[in-house]
Amino acid sequence: MKPELVLTIVLGLTAALFFLIGTAQRSRRVSMVFAGLLVGGAAAAAHFDAFWPMVLLGLLGLLTAFSSIDFIDISWRLRAGITAMLCVLGFVVMWPTLSKASDGKLPLPAYVRDRVNFQLVSGLDLRGGLRLVYTVDVDEAIKDKRDAYYEDMRRELAKIFGFHQGDEAPSEQAYEKLREKVTLEAPRRPANVIKVTVLPNTDPGKLDQRFLDRFAEMSFNRSEDRRNYEFQIRTAVETSIRERAVSQAREIIHRRVDELGLREAAISTRDEDIIVEVPGEDEKGFATIREIISQTARLEFKLLDDETDFFGEVQSTAKEEALPEGLEFRQEAVSLGVDEAGDVRSGRTTFAVLNKLPDETMQQTLQRFREWVATLPVPPDREVGFEVEYTLVDEVTAKQVESGYRTYLLKSRAEITGDMIRDAAAQPDQSQGSMGGWHVALTFTDQGGRVFERITGANIKRRFAIILDNKVESAPVIQTRIPGGHATITLGSADPEAQIRDARKLELVLRSGALPAPISPTNEQRIGPTLGRDAIDLAIQGALGGSILVLLFMLIYYQRAGLIADVAVVMNLFLQLSILAMFGAAMTLPGIAGLALTIGMSVDSNVLINERIREELASGKSPRAAIEIGYRRAFSAIVDGHFTTVIAGVVLAQYGSGPLKGFAVTLIVGVCCSVFTGVTVSRVMFDLWVRFLGRQGRLDMG
Repeated sequence: MKPELVLTIVLGLTAALFFLIGTAQRSRRVSMVFAGLLVGGAAAAAHFDAFWPMVLLGLLGLLTAFSSIDFIDISWRLRAGITAMLCVLGFVVMWPTLSKASDGKLPLPAYVRDRVNFQLVSGLDLRGGLRLVYTVDVDEAIKDKRDAYYEDMRRELAKIFGFHQGDEAPSEQAYEKLREKVTLEAPRRPANVIKVTVLPNTDPGKLDQRFLDRFAEMSFNRSEDRRNYEFQIRTAVETSIRERAVSQAREIIHRRVDELGLREAAISTRDEDIIVEVPGEDEKGFATIREIISQTARLEFKLLDDETDFFGEVQSTAKEEALPEGLEFRQEAVSLGVDEAGDVRSGRTTFAVLNKLPDETMQQTLQRFREWVATLPVPPDREVGFEVEYTLVDEVTAKQVESGYRTYLLKSRAEITGDMIRDAAAQPDQSQGSMGGWHVALTFTDQGGRVFERITGANIKRRFAIILDNKVESAPVIQTRIPGGHATITLGSADPEAQIRDARKLELVLRSGALPAPISPTNEQRIGPTLGRDAIDLAIQGALGGSILVLLFMLIYYQRAGLIADVAVVMNLFLQLSILAMFGAAMTLPGIAGLALTIGMSVDSNVLINERIREELASGKSPRAAIEIGYRRAFSAIVDGHFTTVIAGVVLAQYGSGPLKGFAVTLIVGVCCSVFTGVTVSRVMFDLWVRFLGRQGRLDMG
């Protein structure tokens, strides 16, 4: 029987029992019916496999039922119930960690393992791991900014010469007319320059001061006849772009690492380098980390220029000896849109294919292809896109292998970019006739949805390329206007295993965001623990030894009251570890030091309480009255002392980094747990002791 069904039945029967008790006993009716509703909600959560709602509702239901029984008083029952509930929650959170620490001696059911993702891990200083260094290509970020200025200039000039109005992007016809008046050039190198030439049949006075002020972030030089301009991004703007690119790249890599569940990884920057340090020894996991981190995930949608048979002209004019090895030209039938009568226009276009040589990788093939295309006279405002070509190797399994790259002639302007994407999700293809493939479903922002609807409506029966990291993923034909702000990326490979792997990786990188510029690995090394083994062993022994001595002192000095304090301290330590596990914290040596320190601080609370109780007993108070007054009078001193420590911890956490920040977080969590265990947990045991063991009127306070 499935665990979900067993839990649903058990919780359902418990809820029914609470309802019956509430019906039979009028004095408990409200509390027991409420408890039954909570446990019934837990049963429903178990049925729908909502693990944490089931646990929380179930424990709250049991707490409500426990608080209604006639035992001591209501305040004690609430304190005891809350303590027991936190113990159970802490154990559930710590279960995976405890099972791993015991090498499986503490069983961890698969049902719990699949639903509890919290776990304490060892940090780099204790375990070692992998150190990766990536360099951000800030020149590419500057080029992107330059290209944005280029598009703004084209749009502004189209308005100045009267070829366009409004805030929407100008049409291709408007740009064709503009090229008869002005030419703009954004050279590959240098990447921060735009050249503007006013043609002889055009009045250069059109480029007035208002136009120049529009681009004040760029300096410019112009010829005496005011027909040739060279705009360059200012140095201060370039510096800002560089700093922002590195900062954004670090944040996006941090999100990707978090998505992978590697919150213990350390990420830092140094000039234009990003340093990623990941604890562990999992080589397979390291390979995934490298691939996910280095993927730029720059997503663009661009229209194809199928009317221009660019590669047909290249084929007819190129000399065969100048062509790269493995290159061939092919033709394909294409759809060219619809005419005024609504009929679909069709044609044929030529594209180039570069086959992978036996002794080279796909990346080397692409590099050869790009170098050859860079020598070709690509038309203005056009660029060449590259898509992976596949060869079928197994007709039964539909397995394919990458065999090379093919070309598309694209319009340079990206109609839609990745910043217009709100969400991405890998989904199985459930359409009719599907062979079990996968795709990535995209949800656009409001602006992206409007642009996508406009572009698809204006370009029906034309091809629309989806480009990821400068490689064409697919080039589907727009069949109709697409409203609703949704689109899909169909993965290129027909191999289902490759599709699901690629779809999930693409989902992760698109959800975490595109890098502002490409990054390249510049250094990689396996590192051992940053601290020596002897230092680690001695530090852990010191922390354990100090904690044990504190507990022994309390037991010897306060005797039974000291035993209560020790139980509260152990409970404090357990709650701290549970909370840190929920944060996905890495246990470092400073963190262990923080745990040892909070043990001593939590004992301070019990010392204050015990001494207050001693004073009240010496003045002739009864045990129950002494406990009541002792806790009340010690509470303000406990809160004041711990509050000042929390302030120091917050400052350290805010301005510290690395180990110092880990120490501060551990300290803050420990202080909060210390107040709870010192004031609540120990009070539960004192009240229970007075009721059953203190009837002779004597408390054993040492």
